[in-house]
Amino acid sequence: MTWERDIVLKSSAEIEIMQQGGRINALALEEVRKRIQPGVTTAELDKIAEELIRDHGGIPSFLNYPGPYPYPATINASINEEMVHGIPSKRELREGDIISIDCGTTYEGFVADSAFTMGVGEISAEAQQLMDVTREALAIGIEKMVAGNHVGDISAAIQAHVEEHDYHVPREYSGHGVGRKMHEGPQVLNYGLPGRGLVLRPGVTIALEPMVLVGTHRTRVLPDRWTVASADGSLTAHFEHSVAVTENGPLILTQQ
Repeated sequence: MTWERDIVLKSSAEIEIMQQGGRINALALEEVRKRIQPGVTTAELDKIAEELIRDHGGIPSFLNYPGPYPYPATINASINEEMVHGIPSKRELREGDIISIDCGTTYEGFVADSAFTMGVGEISAEAQQLMDVTREALAIGIEKMVAGNHVGDISAAIQAHVEEHDYHVPREYSGHGVGRKMHEGPQVLNYGLPGRGLVLRPGVTIALEPMVLVGTHRTRVLPDRWTVASADGSLTAHFEHSVAVTENGPLILTQQ
């Protein structure tokens, strides 16, 4: 897609609708979070998210999303070395795993998109640090979502924080604009140079999503043709919020 030609500024009324959808998405993720424990399957987590979204008047945005074949679930459930787009299944979570849950809700025609990574039971210090750094990178990126800044300011800030901790960001996967479509402009890479790219204006809405890998920036697509994993099998983490640029600074849309 031509990212920079697909930027749609949102009105304050549209941003309010996106906040309503974002709250539903946040509720779904929180309910999933409560159920993550050893022995639960990712298919069970998927069912929880779908039921909550539909019960609150939303539509799962990921379900049947176009790709190598229509995406078959409500959430992405990506475990350990799996970075994004993991398909829920009968796979049971195990003590020490880390799992990234990504979810989208369409509400009154607008998409809300957010994600988190958490541990299953007791996890290693390495896994905890990876999650902490990734969560921090998201917060640092959001701080840069100020009118007058460039998209590159966001990308550079995320990259700097991640690489300060000797971790890596992928080159092929990125944040993106979000609104009536899941993927709008601008593209927001997790690496880049400050002062480059689109100048942010009030009404720009972005699904900002640092993805962080322990051992390499390289990735591979698994045989299911959806799941993306680290090329070397090292751990990965992923946090995301949909955020609006406003006159008063960044507004997180996907929180309760």
